[in-house]
Amino acid sequence: MKLKMGAMLAAGMAVLLSCNTSGNSSSKTTDQDSIPTAISLFNGKDMNDWIPKIRYHETGDNYANTFRVEDGLLKVRYDGGYDEFNQQYGHLAYNTPYSYYYLRIEYRFVDEQTKGGEGWAWRNSGAMLHGQDPATMLKDQDFPISVEGQMLGGDGTTERTTSNLCTPGTNVVIDEKLFTPHCINSTSKTYHGDQWVTADFLVLGDSLIQHILEDKVVLSYSKPQIGGDNVLAHDAKQKQDGKALTEGYIYLQSESHPVDFRKVELYDLSDYKNSPADIDRIVKQIQQKKP
Repeated sequence: MKLKMGAMLAAGMAVLLSCNTSGNSSSKTTDQDSIPTAISLFNGKDMNDWIPKIRYHETGDNYANTFRVEDGLLKVRYDGGYDEFNQQYGHLAYNTPYSYYYLRIEYRFVDEQTKGGEGWAWRNSGAMLHGQDPATMLKDQDFPISVEGQMLGGDGTTERTTSNLCTPGTNVVIDEKLFTPHCINSTSKTYHGDQWVTADFLVLGDSLIQHILEDKVVLSYSKPQIGGDNVLAHDAKQKQDGKALTEGYIYLQSESHPVDFRKVELYDLSDYKNSPADIDRIVKQIQQKKP
C-alpha cells in the first residue's frame, strides 16, 4: 500500500519519539521557514570527494575509469577495460560519514549491460547507506557492509519495483520483527526506459530509514544492524554481528549496467536529532522543493 509522505512520516516520528530517551525534549527552536542548506555531494565537476572501491582492486583504484564525470554527470561505464565483468562490483564512497540526513539522488539507466553481468544486475544500481569505511574493505570484498537502497529499471513491459532494500552483512527491523532475508521489494511503481528518477532517503541514525519516491514512502524500517550473510571476503573484525548501525558512509554502485547520476544532494539533520517535530517540518519543506 502506498501512503502519502505525511502519514508515513508521522508514524516514523512516533517511532523516533519512543526511541528518544534523553530525559528532556530539548527541542531545537528554529525559524519556521528554515531548512538546512543542501550539501551537493556531487558537484557536477569532479570526484575529488569520492573514494572508489572495486572488487579485486585496492581501495582508491578507479579500475578502467569505471566512475567518471562527463557532461556534468557522474557516470558509471565499462568501456575502459572490462572484457568480462567478472563480478567486479564497484562502489563509490563519499568521503564523509553521516548519521541523520535526507538524501536525494537523481539517476537514470542507459545503454546496454556489459558482457558478463548477471541477469539480476541488468538495470541495477543502488545507494548504500550507513556503509563501512571504504578503507576497511578488503581487496576481494564484493559489497560494503551496509543497507542498500536498491535502484532498478524496467524493461518496458514487466513490473519491477525500485527503491527496494538489500542487506549485505546487515539486518533490519520491519513491523517490529527482525528481517534477515537479503532483499525485500518496495511498493513503488516501475520506471521504464532511460527516464530520470528521483530517489529520496530519510535516514535517522538507527531509529528510522524510509525510501521515498514522488512524495510517497515506499519502504520503511528501523534498527539497522550488522548481521547475516550476503557479503564475501570481508575483514571479520569489521563484521560485529548485532552492532547497531547509527552512522556510516554513502556509496553509489556499479553492478555491470551503465548508469548516470546528475544529483547527489544531502540535508544534514544531525542538529535536529532530538526534535522530531523539526525533522517532520524540514522533511515536508524539502518535499515541496521539487527536483
